[in-house]
Amino acid sequence: MQTSFSAANITEERIAPVEKPGWLTKIFAGFFSYVFHPVFIPLYITAFLLYIHPSAFAGFSIVQKKNTLLIVALNIVFFPLFSVLLLKAVGFIQSLYLRTQKDRIIPYIASGIFFFWAYTVFKQQTQYPLLLTAYIFGIFLASSLALIANIYFKISMHAIGMGGLIGFFLVIAMSNSMLMTWPLALALLITGFVCTSRLLLRSHEQKDIYLGLLAGAITQFAAAAFIM
Repeated sequence: MQTSFSAANITEERIAPVEKPGWLTKIFAGFFSYVFHPVFIPLYITAFLLYIHPSAFAGFSIVQKKNTLLIVALNIVFFPLFSVLLLKAVGFIQSLYLRTQKDRIIPYIASGIFFFWAYTVFKQQTQYPLLLTAYIFGIFLASSLALIANIYFKISMHAIGMGGLIGFFLVIAMSNSMLMTWPLALALLITGFVCTSRLLLRSHEQKDIYLGLLAGAITQFAAAAFIM
């Protein structure tokens, strides 16, 4: 009788539903997930190079800087977002949130095309700094690696974006073109918030996060080695 009771308790524990995150947790996690969505990270990094880095865009006028930001916003932010909206409208994906591996296949391919196009544009225009060209090539490599990884597991796009941010800041630090103490510290702090948010929302497992961070950083190192 005692054995049966214990077995029943174990069974109940195994089938007990996972507690859903509370509303406060959802607000916290949602804020960092949206504000630091991977599609926006290239825009933030471009703005950093334009307005904070002391020498990356030295000599560029205000208009030239705005045009550079517009090119990045159009090719690396708007077109990938528009592609996802279009795919949802025609029924090729189930959700705008790309919750399944199947939903992510075409957006990865489309984003990779836009990233490579942007890389080609900046590479041909020699007035742009190699730092920006290398970063954009790095996110193209990251999207390609994510497409391959997506065959086996749902790698975290947020983690790839934040890993790319940290990797790129390390590239700047190694180039000795700017003291990167506070940018790196801030990037690490934000990365912790973003990755924790993805876990709190039950969007990913820990391996998806860790491998995403690794993929984002490694592709930036590879791109810097190739371009610079």
